[in-house]
Amino acid sequence: MSKQFIDDIMGLVVARNPGEVEFHQAVREVVESVATVIDRRPELAKAKVLQRIIEPERQVMFRVPWVDDRGDVQVNRGFRVQFNSAIGPYKGGLRFHPSVYLGIIKFLGFEQIFKNALTTTPIGGAKGGSDFDPKGKSDLEVMRFCQSFMSELFRHVGPDTDVPAGDIGVGTREIGYLFGQYKKLTNTFNGVLTGKGIGWGGSLVRTEATGYGLVYFVTRMLQGKGTDWKNKKVVISGSGNVAIYATEKCQQLGAKVVALSDSNGYVVDESGIKVDTVKDIKEVRRGRIKEYAEAHPKAKYTDGWQGIWHLPCDIALPCATQNEIDKADAERLVEHGCIAVGEGANMPSTPEAVEVFHANDVAFGPAKAANAGGVATSALEMSQNSMRIDWPFEEVDSRLKQIMNAVYDQCVAAGEAHGMKGNLVAGANIAGFLKVAEAMMAQGVV
Repeated sequence: MSKQFIDDIMGLVVARNPGEVEFHQAVREVVESVATVIDRRPELAKAKVLQRIIEPERQVMFRVPWVDDRGDVQVNRGFRVQFNSAIGPYKGGLRFHPSVYLGIIKFLGFEQIFKNALTTTPIGGAKGGSDFDPKGKSDLEVMRFCQSFMSELFRHVGPDTDVPAGDIGVGTREIGYLFGQYKKLTNTFNGVLTGKGIGWGGSLVRTEATGYGLVYFVTRMLQGKGTDWKNKKVVISGSGNVAIYATEKCQQLGAKVVALSDSNGYVVDESGIKVDTVKDIKEVRRGRIKEYAEAHPKAKYTDGWQGIWHLPCDIALPCATQNEIDKADAERLVEHGCIAVGEGANMPSTPEAVEVFHANDVAFGPAKAANAGGVATSALEMSQNSMRIDWPFEEVDSRLKQIMNAVYDQCVAAGEAHGMKGNLVAGANIAGFLKVAEAMMAQGVV
């Protein structure tokens, strides 16, 4: 039954969503993992729970007109895909990047369902964004765009309905402009967005959360191999929020991070990346990673980011974008002795790359589990907003670590229970699916 079931589901998905290759890839991974669950649970098949999860509850597309600094009118597209609210209000980030189209948002939103379920917090899955590119725009241009974007989005979100956050291209600046417009339009001050500034409803550790959480998750993977971070050489792609704070935590635990990248190229510092320099370049000056080599002459900058996965390392943390590690990259990592890969970005490894890792006993932490720390801390921010309190850094960090340990334990247990011991991909998909499925069965066909 399983192969036919998978073929039938994927045939329908491709027919209904033509050209959305990232969405097809994300769905196939989940369907292949949970087919064995459907075999064991015929009531889930009869209720078509999986088919209902794959179809978003709501999709919103809208135009976003705004005026640039030259006085010219620009028009972008806005998206919000609300996928599943079985276990809580929709929750997921907003991505502002030229590559954004409906298929990217659907892939991200679909992944978010299972990621959010794994966090053990009551939040559903969603994602949104725009093909707007904040790179090179002035603060006033970004503000005008965000105000226009929220002028439509505010109708569809709220603290008990849908709580967006940041993603690529959406940091504290963008969240601030979005929140200000929402507050003006609704005359309310509430937890409608997470990733807010500390002085106006934000949570400590939220900035660090995805990177820190990734390292906490990989720590458990390394423990499973009888080792830890000490004296390990680490390569991390990206140089944004996730990469910066994964670098910081790796170094705190005794590892040496030797490389970071951005969309233009990558930098190698064999003496260890100086994270304060990267924070200044990326968080203060919004510059490019090549500037790191200008500040540290012994570091080497190379145009083109793809070559970063040809560097020897013990641990690889892809934190840039989807499908950045292909089969050849994975084979090169194995050849160089890599023992663990933790996904800090969303779906950064192709299916063929994942097969290489599994075939060569490389511990592999899939994104929907390994990078769940960001949304987990967003849920903690929602809790603090609801209670009108602020937790200290140490408390939020402790809760984050507990959540990431719980995510890891769920993945291991679900994989073992369904005959796939050690396969954290299958474990994450199954554990997340079962939590959502049980809630959907209890709530009827809605």
